Amino acid sequence: MTTSEAHLSAWLTLCFCPRIGGKIMTRLWAVDSPENILKYSTDRLIALGLSSTQITYLQSSEHKEVNQCLEWQNQSALNTIVALTNPIYPKLLSEISAPPPVLFVKGDPLTLSEPQVAIVGSRNASLEGLDCAKQFACSIVQHNYVVTSGLALGVDGYAHHGAIEAKGKTIAVLGSGLERIYPAKHRSLAHRVIDSGALVSEFRPDAPPRPDNFPRRNRIISGLSTGVLVVEAAERSGSLITARYANEQGREVFALPGSIQNPTAKGSNALIRAGAKLVSTPEDIFNEIGALTECAISHQPSLFEQEVITEQLPFPEVFATVGSEATPVDIIAERCQMPVHEIMMQLLELELQGFIAAVPGGYIKNRRG
Repeated sequence: MTTSEAHLSAWLTLCFCPRIGGKIMTRLWAVDSPENILKYSTDRLIALGLSSTQITYLQSSEHKEVNQCLEWQNQSALNTIVALTNPIYPKLLSEISAPPPVLFVKGDPLTLSEPQVAIVGSRNASLEGLDCAKQFACSIVQHNYVVTSGLALGVDGYAHHGAIEAKGKTIAVLGSGLERIYPAKHRSLAHRVIDSGALVSEFRPDAPPRPDNFPRRNRIISGLSTGVLVVEAAERSGSLITARYANEQGREVFALPGSIQNPTAKGSNALIRAGAKLVSTPEDIFNEIGALTECAISHQPSLFEQEVITEQLPFPEVFATVGSEATPVDIIAERCQMPVHEIMMQLLELELQGFIAAVPGGYIKNRRG
């Protein structure tokens, strides 16, 4: 097994360990790297709060599901598994609360780091709503944004089609494994998405669709995106969950107004009453997210930003890895390719100067930063 495969194997082993959720994973990352944790003694694992079942799993020499995932990646050049510490892991997504530790990608994984606008809505949208989803998607990709959605029937599917027909890029986030396309009706669409961007999931390739997978899927849709457009949504809609996640993650939330007599518009109208930005044209979206995208996603800092980094920040490389969500020390060390003890010294200096703050789970940028 190569070094990179061993690193990825350690991440997958932690991910598949029974009853280890996002909060426990975040706590473990803050302590040490996955490779090192797997070498811990039983006593040290107990001290981390792990159960006997979890410890037995981690200390096992054979993990069938981990090997299956590594084999899946080797089956095709289109298949990629991206761990959180991988440089190509999308930065925006890494900054959310409890980001997916690994992403399974079929297509171009670099698309995940490009500026994105999510389009979500009802599976039973009106013809007008479906047409709006398609037209907005066309305009969004023509402005060099990627259209991100969930491959579902209705608005999601029309958004993907609109992006593809306009020769743009699109990303579909699944609530199942990438070899278990759901809904089955969209298998051909999934292949077109791969050619135009990527399919992505946090679930292993053979995972079946389950009801509780889809709310988790929705946080990735919003986490990847600069803004989320809700086209039509009923009062109890998964699209409203995506909008809630977007709001919690600091993303812009947009909604198309609908008729008060249309039941599939009640949720989106409620979003507008609650503060979502009403939009009637794609330009309404671009006017809001243009500056935010340049600041958050641009790979080339402005002259002013360069001056601030070089003249005021003591450790700009370390500072650049810290975002608005808690980033564990281990992840910062991995991104900077530096020993943890050196990272800790630099983090302390940045904290003392007020650029960052220590919080549960790691470090965040202060307003000064």
